[in-house]
Amino acid sequence: MKIAIIDYGSGNLQSVVNAIESLGIKDILITNKKQDLKKATHLILPGVGAFGDCIDGIRAHEGLADEMRYQAVVECKPFLGICVGMQVLASVGYENGEHKGLNLIEGEVKKIEAKIVPHMGWNQLEIKQEHPLLKGIKNGDHVYFANSFHFICYDKSSILAQIDYGFKMNAILTKGNIFGIQFHPEKSGEVGLKILENFLNI
Repeated sequence: MKIAIIDYGSGNLQSVVNAIESLGIKDILITNKKQDLKKATHLILPGVGAFGDCIDGIRAHEGLADEMRYQAVVECKPFLGICVGMQVLASVGYENGEHKGLNLIEGEVKKIEAKIVPHMGWNQLEIKQEHPLLKGIKNGDHVYFANSFHFICYDKSSILAQIDYGFKMNAILTKGNIFGIQFHPEKSGEVGLKILENFLNI
């Protein structure tokens, strides 16, 4: 197993590395090199910051976005986007203007309309369907969020889990081997670590 954590110039990279290392996995590489993605068994795109900055950071590295898509769609490697890394999997995002996403999971990212924004803190998962990613995870398990925008998924069958934040916010999405997690599993204690472990076992 070789884990590639994609570095686009921002993101909570070391926390993700630490979480994966705590699972006993040491072959982890932080990279923005296409050849490293080709050698990896699993790809992880962490995210901190705005949608536009994230996608611009990815596209600043020649061929990186295309290689990510190739490895996910053609090679069918397990691919995980975290927080803003999840949001850029969408078709389009509307944070600080309109930005095209990677379009790996069809949908759009819009500002949260709620009493308190940004959405910061712990919320309870509502499991919508069984999936190997959620092995050992149950309704009511708490995970940690930090976001002002949310992913509106066009295909409802892609929704694995939601939370209640005055509306049903998508927390975990999937399309085949591609996964998006809105919360931070690396900051979500044993629940987050279990989800990361499940992903690495896919």
